[in-house]
Amino acid sequence: MGLRLVVHDVTGHGASWLQPGLTASWQVGARLYRHYPSATRVSTAFGATCWQDALAWLGSVEPNDVIDEVQYWGHGLPGRVFVGGDVLTSQTFRPDHALADDVDAFVARLSGPQALVWFRTCGAFAGVVGQEFASSCARRFGCRIAGHTHIIGPLQSGLHTVTSSSPPTWSTTEGTDARGALLPSSWSANHTITCLHGRIPAGW
Repeated sequence: MGLRLVVHDVTGHGASWLQPGLTASWQVGARLYRHYPSATRVSTAFGATCWQDALAWLGSVEPNDVIDEVQYWGHGLPGRVFVGGDVLTSQTFRPDHALADDVDAFVARLSGPQALVWFRTCGAFAGVVGQEFASSCARRFGCRIAGHTHIIGPLQSGLHTVTSSSPPTWSTTEGTDARGALLPSSWSANHTITCLHGRIPAGW
């Protein structure tokens, strides 16, 4: 088995111990996932300050092992995934992008088409731009890509996956209201899991 990794945004500290911010939740969650049963256990986790930081770690951590799965925990909007103020978009996957070499180093470590990169962020797969992001990522990484169409928290709705040969099939209006604003997750929404789920259900 290859590595199962979590990268999370480490820039989201709160104003005080009474308002710890989302970074604290992601740090606690990462520790919890490292004690899951072996089939869903995370090998190790890393707190990133920017995408170059994240990709450099992914390209170098435990270099003798391949990577089976990466989950990224942070903020997102349709077609965009953030580490602090640094944004990952479809443009990041262009061969002339400043991060192209870092992306190449990460892709070279993935275990193949069966590997998974899961963006556990709000709404990155929502709308037309979200579908374009999902497809661009699948082509660049050459593996299965997962993401959400809703605002996520303890409940995480609108979970979908794509590959380079299986394009998006969900509606471009899923997870948004009539004005295009992201909707919160709910038990009644499509493809809902909780933050404690370590695996994507079969067929999603």
